[in-house]
Amino acid sequence: MNPPPAPPAPLLAVRGEIVHFLADPASHGATALEHFADGILVLRHGHVAELGPADALLAKLPHGTTPLDYRGKLILPGFVDTHVHYGQTDMIASYGEQLLPWLEKYAFPAERRFADPEHATAVAEFFCDELLKNGTTTASVLPTVHAGSVDALFAAAEKRRMRLVSGKLLMDRNCPDFLRDGAITGDGAAKALIERWHGRARLRYAVTPRSAFTSSREQMTLAGRLFAAWPELHLQSHLAENRSEVALARKLYPEARSYGDVFERFGQFGERALFAHCLWIDDEDRERLGATGTAISFCPTSNLFLGSGLFDLAAAQALGIRVGLGTDVGAGTSFSLLQTLNEAYKVLQLQGQTLSPESAFYLATLGGARSLYLERFIGNFLPGKEADFVVLDAQATPLLARRMANATTLSERLFVLMMLGDDRAVAATHVLGDRV
Repeated sequence: MNPPPAPPAPLLAVRGEIVHFLADPASHGATALEHFADGILVLRHGHVAELGPADALLAKLPHGTTPLDYRGKLILPGFVDTHVHYGQTDMIASYGEQLLPWLEKYAFPAERRFADPEHATAVAEFFCDELLKNGTTTASVLPTVHAGSVDALFAAAEKRRMRLVSGKLLMDRNCPDFLRDGAITGDGAAKALIERWHGRARLRYAVTPRSAFTSSREQMTLAGRLFAAWPELHLQSHLAENRSEVALARKLYPEARSYGDVFERFGQFGERALFAHCLWIDDEDRERLGATGTAISFCPTSNLFLGSGLFDLAAAQALGIRVGLGTDVGAGTSFSLLQTLNEAYKVLQLQGQTLSPESAFYLATLGGARSLYLERFIGNFLPGKEADFVVLDAQATPLLARRMANATTLSERLFVLMMLGDDRAVAATHVLGDRV
């Protein structure tokens, strides 16, 4: 067992250009964003105490307090990745397939290795470090069917004091024998993991049926019951990612009106439920998602990489659906949410939609927190929030620096960062105030 991490510093002041969101710019316009060209973020015991312009707050700091100086750089709340597979880290960028053959050829063999606890621990350590390197401080993560993969991931996240949502994959059909778990045994293992990890430190458990076509009716029933039975539990899965997947689900559940209806029939829609992709859903599915408070993870990079389709953000927003951003590694080809925003912009361009820089960074911060129902803890710098933040360097590469010399507004600088930035633009990542 790792020793508990050291407590956050009792007082820390951070100075730099600070941007955060109070609401969704798509619906609230300019009032959604708060910007301090020269700001101070005051933290006490790892939580936000105060935020404001430097000239007003410097005089209020206790004598001898020297702010951590990030002037010339941009400070934002820590990024939130709402859908990423740590069990697929080692097969990222695997060539030439769409979803179903890609799972068989690449994902399932990679996940098989997590039966080895040493392998699970090694990947978990690398995975969490890679998230932090890219400015991601909170993530909703899919491990594998192995309970040990969940233990390894939560232990690595706890050691780094990260906010993490995860849970053992449930999968008892349409998968290789070496990954198949029984409905009853999977449910029992999930309950033991919930007892061990849910609510510990900054960790939350998510009931995780991989998909409707890889779970039997019995397993789907037990997953829905488990989701309803435990306070503050999450649920995560995949919904309507690929046309072939949708056709398979329709064949397996002919009584359901739609793929979304399958999950709702088994009690898996609701607050703290989040479904990745949602590409091939209809307006009635969207209405049910919005009405039940169920969220969507927009995963543009993997949707392009696997040729799955284009997410309709405008349709989701029109119905008030909570939407976050997911890298979806390993079908997604980068841990960087900056690069993921780059792809999101292009996906929407192809549909005649726009993604403003402000809306983009909202999705990566407060939007992600809202989609996970964690906005009371993270997502912006309101007093009392946990002080996770990322520091971006707009001069990190020669191209960024040259382009930034011609950027005249905050909006333009944000846009350049999301189009040209990657992990090199992350100057620092802080968790509960401490640089990690």
